[in-house]
Amino acid sequence: MKKLNDLNIKIFADGADLKSIKNLNKYDYIKGFTTNPSLMKKAGIKDYKEFALELLREIKNKPISFEVFSDEIEEMEKQAEEISSWGSNVNVKIPITNTRKDSTVEIIERLSKKKIICNITAIFTLKQVKEIIDVIDISTPAILSIFAGRIADTGVDPIKIMKNSIELSKLKPKSEILWASTRETLNIYQAEEMGCHIITVPHEILKKTNYIGEDLEEFSLKTVKGFYTDAQEAGYKINFKK
Repeated sequence: MKKLNDLNIKIFADGADLKSIKNLNKYDYIKGFTTNPSLMKKAGIKDYKEFALELLREIKNKPISFEVFSDEIEEMEKQAEEISSWGSNVNVKIPITNTRKDSTVEIIERLSKKKIICNITAIFTLKQVKEIIDVIDISTPAILSIFAGRIADTGVDPIKIMKNSIELSKLKPKSEILWASTRETLNIYQAEEMGCHIITVPHEILKKTNYIGEDLEEFSLKTVKGFYTDAQEAGYKINFKK
């Protein structure tokens, strides 16, 4: 099995813990970073811009995606322009719709023409992918984040959607398909095999990549030892009837 440094796919770390981000930035296989308002809230971030600027002072040579958070289409566009101005390595995350299901395709088209790199997020269908591919500027990079993990949560296999999206992206060669809502280390290799351009991986799953290449027999034994040790430390006993 290939090591992470040997993969063609770009691994972006997904999270909002500044200490963890700084540590992950030391690794060559981490090619970029993503975050979102939910992750920032979970991390206790109070000032959105202050956090972003602090992160950009640390991360200078890798792309970072920051998401707009207005629910008004026009305000989204203004926020996108402002966020983009914070750094040359900033990608602006734009949800595929607002909460009222109003499409953001028109503002994505305008932003792309202004050379703002958009990371279109919360994509679940091939129809949504087609809508974006149709409007983005051919000379402006763009990322289409397809939530493969959440699609799988519904019982639908996301592989076909991902493969078809990768084919569609060839119409706009500077566009990249991103596997989002990663659930396990295996997803990295699935995305690599199908030719996906980027996968965004939560910090807690990145910790599991230490298991890559583990001998399964030895891993089995470690698991059994863990169960045994925990039972002993908990003092569990069963009194048998005589």
